[in-house]
Amino acid sequence: MPDPRRAIPRTDAVLAEPRVAKAAGTLGRDLVKAVVIEVQTAARQGEIAPGDVVDVVLARLPASAASLRPVVNATGVVVHTNLGRAPLSAAALDALVAAGGATDVEFDLATGERARRGRGALAALAAAVPDAGGVHVVNNNAAALLLCALALAPGREIVVSRGELVEIGDGFRIPDLLASTGARLREVGTTNRTSVRDYAEAIGPDTGFVLKVHPSNYLVTGFTSEAALGELAGLGVPVVADIGSGLLAPHPLLPDEPDAASALRAGATVVTASGDKLLGGPQAGLLFGAADVVERLRRHPAARALRVDKLTLAALEATLRGPKAPVREALDVSADSLQRRADLLVRAWDGIDARVVPSVAAVGGGGAPGVELPSVAVSLPARYAGALRTGEPAVVGRIERDRCLLDLRTVRPEEDATLREAVRRCG
Repeated sequence: MPDPRRAIPRTDAVLAEPRVAKAAGTLGRDLVKAVVIEVQTAARQGEIAPGDVVDVVLARLPASAASLRPVVNATGVVVHTNLGRAPLSAAALDALVAAGGATDVEFDLATGERARRGRGALAALAAAVPDAGGVHVVNNNAAALLLCALALAPGREIVVSRGELVEIGDGFRIPDLLASTGARLREVGTTNRTSVRDYAEAIGPDTGFVLKVHPSNYLVTGFTSEAALGELAGLGVPVVADIGSGLLAPHPLLPDEPDAASALRAGATVVTASGDKLLGGPQAGLLFGAADVVERLRRHPAARALRVDKLTLAALEATLRGPKAPVREALDVSADSLQRRADLLVRAWDGIDARVVPSVAAVGGGGAPGVELPSVAVSLPARYAGALRTGEPAVVGRIERDRCLLDLRTVRPEEDATLREAVRRCG
């Protein structure tokens, strides 16, 4: 009796099959070949019929050569750090594609001469915060703060409140970052109360700047007080305000969240912020401030090591100039709109234990702690959480009271059809 394993097509034959060859042209021959070998092995073990090898290979091929998978964020956390923080707008995604090839990032097409890198993004950033005399972009907010310490306080003191020596995700601590530059921290006040007098008494000839850090991922309540930026600006030394979340101007839903424009008006010398949080753009560190100080930061040798690439510049400019970013849409969407979408989804899931329930969403991403955003969710049996998370595409919700909640505040309207089909497949 002939060995059925002899019927398994050879590797070169599978790779030459037109559909597989086309996939290799997109994904890379090595990646596709690895999948072919994996399927052939399964066929030799009797798990797959020899005649099904090509079809199984095509079914197992990834959508792209990168390992990152798209996810529908149904968690109710608008800026979800583990899901990549801010989802980019369609305009920003188009800008990324355009910037992927050769581009005029440092070239003036009119004159044929070298031009300032990222001038379009910088102009858009300056227009968004007209109170800034100068603007600059580095690769994240930690880099922005690092550059301030390197340029403004080398070997000198940075005066900071004990209540603002914060730790954020993955064990990252701001005091460790600042100390790594060779600057010395001069801690003032206490964990819960720091006055302007505490700062004034610490300032001396060795002071590089006063640092004001927004504790963006926790709240200290009760017997507390802190010095206002305006008070610190009158102490005669530069003031660096790390506002963190990237809000450029006040937002009605976030009255206690600091923004760049207000911080500058209050007298901050430099304001640092993130690009991939409330601004809704790519990961970037944004610097706003006095023109001469920002130029000093830009010309520091470390600025070269911290600079952003053309993709970030393109996405940032498109975020600033283009239509409302998904993060802003998620903040501004009405509860009535969410209710209508939830009702339509539940009606489409005939035979599935799905219910429309009130929900509470959060800003997330180290921004606006304690702020609750009224929302609407679809409630499903808990078993759906794992099936949706491991499906294609992946849908990530949250478990509450032994039910899987899909919060629609963080699901874009154009993703409703995807969500509808994903739940159906798990039914």
